[in-house]
Amino acid sequence: MANFAKPSAPRFSVEVYQNEFLPEGGRDVHAIVTVTSTGGATATRAAADRGSAAVVIMVDCSGSMEYPPDKMRGAREATAAAIDTLRDGTAFAVIAGTHVAKEVYPGQGRLAVADPATRAQAKEALRGLSAGGGTAIGTWLRLADGLLRQSSATIRHGILLTDGRNEHEDPAVLRATLDACAGRFTCDARGVGTDWEVKEVTGIASALLGSADIVADPAHLTEDFTLMMENVMGKEVADVALRLWTPVGVEIQYVKQVAPTVQDLSDRRTEAGPRAGDYPTGSWGDESREYHVCVRVPAASVGQEMLAARATLLLPGPPGEPPATLAQGLVRAVWTDDLAASTAINPQVAHYTGQAELAQAIQQGLEARKLGDVDGATAKLGRAVQLASASGNADTAKLLAKVVDVVDAAAGTVRLKAKVADADEMTLETRSIQTVRVKKS
Repeated sequence: MANFAKPSAPRFSVEVYQNEFLPEGGRDVHAIVTVTSTGGATATRAAADRGSAAVVIMVDCSGSMEYPPDKMRGAREATAAAIDTLRDGTAFAVIAGTHVAKEVYPGQGRLAVADPATRAQAKEALRGLSAGGGTAIGTWLRLADGLLRQSSATIRHGILLTDGRNEHEDPAVLRATLDACAGRFTCDARGVGTDWEVKEVTGIASALLGSADIVADPAHLTEDFTLMMENVMGKEVADVALRLWTPVGVEIQYVKQVAPTVQDLSDRRTEAGPRAGDYPTGSWGDESREYHVCVRVPAASVGQEMLAARATLLLPGPPGEPPATLAQGLVRAVWTDDLAASTAINPQVAHYTGQAELAQAIQQGLEARKLGDVDGATAKLGRAVQLASASGNADTAKLLAKVVDVVDAAAGTVRLKAKVADADEMTLETRSIQTVRVKKS
């Protein structure tokens, strides 16, 4: 493990957990790369004075937000609370989203700078929000992108609230918009009520490296928006990349974030020179995340060893300058005829492999349930219950218990419930990618 951060900046560290031993002819090497950022809180307060963050809040104002009326009222109150959470010096704007996107505050294609006066003006402008029209989320994101691109802030972030499906826009348009916005800003997405599409909301958050969640009861929007904005205000560095370098003959099979959520980054690789590629990780505050890296090495004989991959955290430098190295870790391969050594599974690797399988089993089980495949849904959701129980993922276990009757958690024996509330099913699907960390011995 190496750490290269300057003392005045958040300090990053990289730790690699793996069983480096392979049997003769063995080729697949698995490693959990744990990345930790510390010391950012003090730096963040200083950075706020420099105006290092820019935030755009996108509020769904389509006609469905008026039914029931507490959705629109809750959205206004939640947005006001988020505005109150902005630190002085933060650039911000509010957008009303329907089948078109309209600037609510400050308007004229500008960003405001947070201070007591602009926060008060923005909250006054929220009084004019009313419901009416359709839903075309791509237009909201494009307007947010245009506003955020004006800012030189380190952290560029969006918060998006919707209560319905993206019915007034071709799905290809939204996909193209997400592709265009990826890497320019991050975005948290929330669905309020139960009439929105989980895959749309989670897809937005995934593409823009943010979080997704359900707020089934509009009364909880204010709490959720406040926590989201506090999280944004805690970010200090953006656009951090995980660079993987591999020797000749080594192939990367996949790269996945596995904590605090499961997110496959494999197809987001950007080539970065001979045998090197960068994977985006987004913005960081004081936090820790874990990544599962699988590489395939050339077959070798007992006694041989090699560097299978080098993982380096990089922060972009000023235009024309190389990126700064924040931290580094090594993945190794050693061939042995010791059966016990070569067949042992590293506890971190085993745990996060199970967490990724848990997320997949939930998603496949719910899809089978929607299609009326009772046997398939029972098998997949039973496996999910078994994995949640074994890994100590109590939150997911509680959500599963609202969809199935658990007969034997350890064996994965369950029965599908005859009736399931939409909110319970959507909460399970939305939060299926949330993981728990390895239990500390």
